[in-house]
Amino acid sequence: MHVGLNLVYLTPGETGGTETYARELIPELLSVSPDARFTAFINRETAAVRGSLRWLDDVATVSVPVAVSRRVEWVRGEQQLLPVLARRARVDLVHSLANTGPLWGRFKRVLTIHDIHFKLVPEAHTLPMRLGMGVLVPLAAGRSDLIITDARSTMEELHAHLGVAKSRIRVVPLGLGHRSQAVALSEVAVRERYQLGDRPIVLCVASKRPHKNLVRLISAVALIPSERRPILVIPGYSTSHDEELADHAKRLGISELVRLLSWVDAEELEGLYAASSCLVCPSLHEGFGLPVLEAMARGVPVACSGRGALAEVAGDAALLFDPVSPGSISASIAQVLGDRDLAERLRVAGPPRASAFSWRRAAEATLAAYEDAVAALAVATDPLV
Repeated sequence: MHVGLNLVYLTPGETGGTETYARELIPELLSVSPDARFTAFINRETAAVRGSLRWLDDVATVSVPVAVSRRVEWVRGEQQLLPVLARRARVDLVHSLANTGPLWGRFKRVLTIHDIHFKLVPEAHTLPMRLGMGVLVPLAAGRSDLIITDARSTMEELHAHLGVAKSRIRVVPLGLGHRSQAVALSEVAVRERYQLGDRPIVLCVASKRPHKNLVRLISAVALIPSERRPILVIPGYSTSHDEELADHAKRLGISELVRLLSWVDAEELEGLYAASSCLVCPSLHEGFGLPVLEAMARGVPVACSGRGALAEVAGDAALLFDPVSPGSISASIAQVLGDRDLAERLRVAGPPRASAFSWRRAAEATLAAYEDAVAALAVATDPLV
């Protein structure tokens, strides 16, 4: 079987979770399917740094001559050029890894849809992006032989909102990546670098986007009595939403207790995990929830939204709350910080829960999906633990 991997969307260092998905899944696919051939279709930006992407070392690549910093070029590359190049490469199947894919071509089509934020949390996207995804995702779903998604909740949403038959969907949970080899900054160094003082640290690893629900998280911290109030640290890529968050903290009088960081390096992030008393994930909607896994693997107590995929990932190894209620978020944070027995239970429960999710399992289930698609089978499976 010759598999084409649609990476036209990917700009290294700028694509977030869908980049993590490709980076972690592809080497494992090569490991579990030694008889398959893989060809990755990449854009000009990725081709320019191809040599530094170790996870593509053993994959043949074909450059699609588009620069996807312009969205229209991404669509043109995926819809017009990729099918022609895939035919020339004689692939049997094209797997599109990031929600959209080619609508035509003489090959089987497998599509991973991580979420349908464009429909359920439209504020997560700009208007042009929302409109574009609102057209391309349903069309790609309809034209695909089989769809992969990260969580049962997303399968239900695809069925309810896009009319996709459950028999055409595979639930393939994501995995926990290899632990960073970076040496964590000491807690003293972390606190000094970010001027964190001596209060407990509550960590939220998230991009500054509306559906991440950070306004309510800041409100929740403000509800904790001042003498027990933690310092909130939010590392993640910056957006136009940063200013709104900073203004909200200022209005509540807690600016000095909120740190809105951009991306931090590996040593700093490991130091923040090690120094934190709790990780909070208050998102209104997620396709999966890798930060929850990352924290649990490190033995950091987790409090997270009880909605959808986050609840699936967390199981009973996290404290769940209602994400639309600042009071519920606040109470959960205060409970983890104030109840040593609870914090210890979550700390102990996290690593075994996280270890149940592996990229090797994801790769094996993905390969099975390829085989089913090539054989024109579509039997629903659900390997979630």
